[in-house]
Amino acid sequence: MSIVLTPFARARLFPQPPRVNTIRDCGPDEFERRLNDEPPLKALDGYAPFCRLHVHRNWTSTRCLTVPVTDDNRHRLRSAYEARTPDELPVLVRWFEGVEAPVADYLVAILYDAAQLAKEGAPIEADWGIVGCLYTAGPEGLPMAPITMMRNALGVEEGGSGVPLDREAYRRSVAFWEANANWRP
Repeated sequence: MSIVLTPFARARLFPQPPRVNTIRDCGPDEFERRLNDEPPLKALDGYAPFCRLHVHRNWTSTRCLTVPVTDDNRHRLRSAYEARTPDELPVLVRWFEGVEAPVADYLVAILYDAAQLAKEGAPIEADWGIVGCLYTAGPEGLPMAPITMMRNALGVEEGGSGVPLDREAYRRSVAFWEANANWRP
C-alpha cells in the first residue's frame, strides 16, 4: 500500500512559515515516508468507505488539536469566517487564543483512496492520499467538525466529498465541538 501527502494536506499540516499548532519537528517528506515505512498501531474505518484513519504514536512535539472548553478559558474563544482554500466559501470557525494544548500522544492520519481523490479533482500516484491529520491524546480519531460534515454533504464542487449528512453522527459531533475547540498561538 502506497501513501502520499496531498497538496491540500501539505499546505494545512506543514504551512510556510510553520505554526506551533501544526505538525512540529518533522517535514512533509519525513511524515510521508514514516507513514509508508511504519505500520500503524491500528487502522480505523473513516466516515465513508473511501476513508481510513491510521493511528501512529506521536514521534514529534506536536500538540493536541483540541482543548476542552471550561469556565476558566471560555473567554479566550475567538471566531471568524474562514475558507480552507481560495476556491471554498468561508465558514464560521472558532478557536482558542492564549491557550496551549498538551503534547499529543498520537498522530491519526486521515487517508482517502485514489478513486475518491480523482473524483474530487485531486488525482494521486498512490493507493491512498493523506488529506489531514488529527493530533490526539487517545488512539482514535475526533468527531469531524459539523461544518465539515455539511461541506461534505454539499458535494465536491463546494470542497466536500459528496457523502450525505448522517444526522446522528452530526449530533455527536456537535456535542464534542460544543465542549472542545481548536487552538491557535
